[in-house]
Amino acid sequence: MFRLKYHIKMILKLLIFIVIFVSSFLISCNTKQTNNKKQPVDYVNPYMGNISHLLVPTFPTIHLPHSMLRVYPERHDFTGDALNGLPIVVTSHRGNSAFNLSPFYGDQTELFPVINYSYDNENITPYSYYVYFDDEDISVDCTVSHQSAIYELNFGKDEEKRVALNSRNGEIKWDGTAISGYQNLTNNTRVFLYLVPEQSPTNISILESGNLSDGKLASGRNACLVMQWPKDNNKLTLRYGISFIDEDQARKNMEREVEGKSFNEIAEIGRNIWNEELGKIQVSGGSEEDKTIFYTSLYRTYERPVSISEDGRYFSAFDGKVHDDYGRPFYTDDWIWDSYRAHHPLRILIDAEREEDILHSFILMSEQMDSFWLPTFPEITGDSRRMNSNHGVISILDAHVKGLSNFNLTKAYLAGKGAIMNKTLAPWSGAPAGELDRFYHDNGYIPALREGEVETIPEVHGFERRQPVAVTLGTSYDQWSLAQLAKSVGMTDDYEYFIETSYNYRKLFNKETGFFHPKDNNGNFIHPFDYRYDGGMGARGYYGENNGWIYRWDVPHNIPDLIELMGGNRAFVDNLDAMFSEPLGESKYDFYSQLPDHTGNVGQFSMANEPSLHIPYLYNFAGEPWKTQKRIRTLIKQWFRNDLMGVPGDEDGGGLSSFVVFSQMGFYPVTPGTTDYAIGSPFFDHVKIDLGDDNFFEIETINNSAENKYIQSSTLNGEPFNKAFIDHFDIKKGGKIVFEMGYKANRKWGISLGFQNSGY
Repeated sequence: MFRLKYHIKMILKLLIFIVIFVSSFLISCNTKQTNNKKQPVDYVNPYMGNISHLLVPTFPTIHLPHSMLRVYPERHDFTGDALNGLPIVVTSHRGNSAFNLSPFYGDQTELFPVINYSYDNENITPYSYYVYFDDEDISVDCTVSHQSAIYELNFGKDEEKRVALNSRNGEIKWDGTAISGYQNLTNNTRVFLYLVPEQSPTNISILESGNLSDGKLASGRNACLVMQWPKDNNKLTLRYGISFIDEDQARKNMEREVEGKSFNEIAEIGRNIWNEELGKIQVSGGSEEDKTIFYTSLYRTYERPVSISEDGRYFSAFDGKVHDDYGRPFYTDDWIWDSYRAHHPLRILIDAEREEDILHSFILMSEQMDSFWLPTFPEITGDSRRMNSNHGVISILDAHVKGLSNFNLTKAYLAGKGAIMNKTLAPWSGAPAGELDRFYHDNGYIPALREGEVETIPEVHGFERRQPVAVTLGTSYDQWSLAQLAKSVGMTDDYEYFIETSYNYRKLFNKETGFFHPKDNNGNFIHPFDYRYDGGMGARGYYGENNGWIYRWDVPHNIPDLIELMGGNRAFVDNLDAMFSEPLGESKYDFYSQLPDHTGNVGQFSMANEPSLHIPYLYNFAGEPWKTQKRIRTLIKQWFRNDLMGVPGDEDGGGLSSFVVFSQMGFYPVTPGTTDYAIGSPFFDHVKIDLGDDNFFEIETINNSAENKYIQSSTLNGEPFNKAFIDHFDIKKGGKIVFEMGYKANRKWGISLGFQNSGY
């Protein structure tokens, strides 16, 4: 009996032990899973798209959201065999870095201000950079703040250490504690540097023409100082700040952000900032690949524009002066021709206060320039007036109709009116209006030159062409936007004028072909004509970067009228279908040698360029939203992937990426300046958008998968919802839209009410 009780007791103890062990194991596993759960920033792949299909690829940029300091490895492209030193700050439109760091050992016989490194085991996150220089046996770590950064250099050899600091064109000096100086950019703009080595160097030299000499100040081209440390200094920590104001402000920026903080502290702060920003949109379900594409695309939308306010002041290249920002950050480096379509609308949705500050900055730029004109392509060095049209006015209108108000609407309207009526409409030009503009305002279109005709109008830029169809269509949209703003600010006569001129696109519509077709100055269509190839390089003689098949759809402000011009819904849909199946007509070599921006082709459609982004959503307007659902899923699967060639064309500062973010959520702003979003096909089981003030909008899908791409039915806040469009204010109220998905299209869903916006 005793033995039986003993055995029972031991069995019970064993069972208890097993329960405790298993419970502990499960808790441990669960804790491990929780601790290892990927956060939004962990899905970002900065290498996605680093090898372009043809033109400029994406860059693996290390920066904080909208921050002044941005760096990326300086090389030809991802396949480049060498790094050109270590970057300090990226300042220009796809330009080289300002300043370069080059670590090396003291026994080198050939000395260069910037060293080319063989490299290996590079690793990049949005907030940090690591690389190993395999020939030198030097490893590099970098992490960034908003206006400052830290480099840690680890030397593998017990030899004398040196670091060259080069200004490509400027001046640098050593004051016993820090290296400071500047590099000249364009338009009388300078970027200033203040760099402090944590380990004080034993010697400072000037590097000039490959030789070292005593001295503590270098100036001119490739102004270069070399810091030296003894053999036992195997780790060097360099902290630096940058400024567009002066060296003293660069010092203050460094002291405020990184002085007294460790590398890991700054990296953790950066990681948390990125998670907070990317976490404004939370996605779950769907594939890991789709999450990577989504969060990488969202990360790209934070690279531009950038705040250049520094302790309440900023240097403006628009007038060459330092200004007080009066508590509102000043933003620049915004490629508006690309960003007005989806980038600005995305910020309106998830970061409205910042968008108001950006638009307020547009107005300040207009006031600071010689002429009171909205900028078209504002950069660190001023407005470069790139591309065509004046689409800043569209972003102003879009914010206004969606309820943003913390900017001066009347000033914005007047600056937009000046840009369209008093500045030339000729592309890439900041000249005043001239002969070409008088013709447009009198006749309603930009006249085209025939092949072989010589340009004689002086306001047309020397290396550009008129882009007459692109400019006519783009200006029609701009003038429609001016009309809406004029109404809002009580300028009735202006409203009447601009609403009439917003139909100018009709002047170039060829009813016989159904295309927008260039006319000469006598009002005659130019014949013979090929909508695929005519227009020369980039089709700029008639269009702009894309051919006539893309500009066939460039009337986003009046799609119902475009449908009517084409002969109704059936003809409109047939024309859309034809674009996706129309062959290139020539070899790829011939096509892309003339149209290098027109990549990412499906037929004549180009997924690689911003004028195409709204096109797949146009089926919604003609009663066949199921075709939009099909197209969007297919296009993103084909052209946006988690690999080095995973972006089909020039990313353009957030332009393409914003399209991906919207489309994977399941809707898209076809017409900025209205409150409608066209619904596509959501990629995730659940999307939660943080609208601010503890207000959220959720998108839920049932039976969602790669195959189940078609919407069968939907509800909005529990009520049946059968529209292919959703209003901005329905989203801003918060709540939830639920989509039931299926394998085959429900061709009746979303067709009964069509689009609802009253702005058309």
